[in-house]
Amino acid sequence: MPLKTASAARVLGELLLGIFIVALLWLVVAFQFFYDPPQTTPHRTDAVIVLGGMSKERLPVAQKLQHDLDIPALVVSTTGLAGNVESDSLCDEDTNDPDLVCFRPSPLNTRGEAEAIRALIAEHGWKSVTVVTSDYHVMRAGTLIAQCTSADVQMVGSQPDLSREAWLDRFVIETGGLLDTWVQPECSSS
Repeated sequence: MPLKTASAARVLGELLLGIFIVALLWLVVAFQFFYDPPQTTPHRTDAVIVLGGMSKERLPVAQKLQHDLDIPALVVSTTGLAGNVESDSLCDEDTNDPDLVCFRPSPLNTRGEAEAIRALIAEHGWKSVTVVTSDYHVMRAGTLIAQCTSADVQMVGSQPDLSREAWLDRFVIETGGLLDTWVQPECSSS
């Protein structure tokens, strides 16, 4: 009997160690992909697009890029949701600004935004766009948008102010979302 108990304890210990190592590796990869994602130095493009949500954080980054890089068009995703008040207000106020393009994605998610961006790129003949979203969202949004267009897409992340718990939550959500974009691509590049 003691031999069976020792063997079971050893197997359980190895299993727990394996789970710990996998969790630690996931945390390192999640940190790289979602907290500190790879980004290029922004350069001038035909349009700067700000994705919906977290507009208090994202919109100022997009507006600064438009100004600093002399980007002709500011494209804003409108949602009507609480996290997008600043972007929605801008679109409601500046409807006569020829450099402002507002769109409402359908469905109201990143996949809908990728489809809408594809249509806007085709409609306006843009060859390159800068897309602004939160750092944690750069990998997933960039993957979806790249699946929908052959235009040059540069992703720029804004830095959210999140607690450790909120970051861990984003790591889990974005991991699932990124896996989903690989398993079920949004559209073929065109």
